[in-house]
Amino acid sequence: MSKYEALTKFLAARKEARVQMDFADIEAVLGFPLPKSARHYRPWWANSGHGHVQARAWLEAGFESSEVDLEAEKLVFERQEHTEPDRPHGDHPIFGCMAGTMVLPGTLDLTEPLFKDDEVEAWADRKVALLQEASR
Repeated sequence: MSKYEALTKFLAARKEARVQMDFADIEAVLGFPLPKSARHYRPWWANSGHGHVQARAWLEAGFESSEVDLEAEKLVFERQEHTEPDRPHGDHPIFGCMAGTMVLPGTLDLTEPLFKDDEVEAWADRKVALLQEASR
């Protein structure tokens, strides 16, 4: 459970396409003060859920932050109507980035050895020699 779950629930319950809030409103919903970085660094309000628990709060509710005004301490959450394509999810944005972009020929057997028997033996002998050399 995220400490920003209250914001997720608050935004998910809203029917409006745009929800204008000031930082004090957000703090009232959360029940605790925003960190100093929220008041001083625009990237804190970025719409990237990768590694940013606060962004996941509004993204999971179907909103993105916009019109962030650090001086006036206010912003707008805008409902996002588009849906993400169904793809794998991970902790890093690169995870699954090429899903569905590679096509393998039907005749390719990925379990077939790449080397002939004598090449495998040569590699095994070389591997043993390298390991012995490294252990000296």
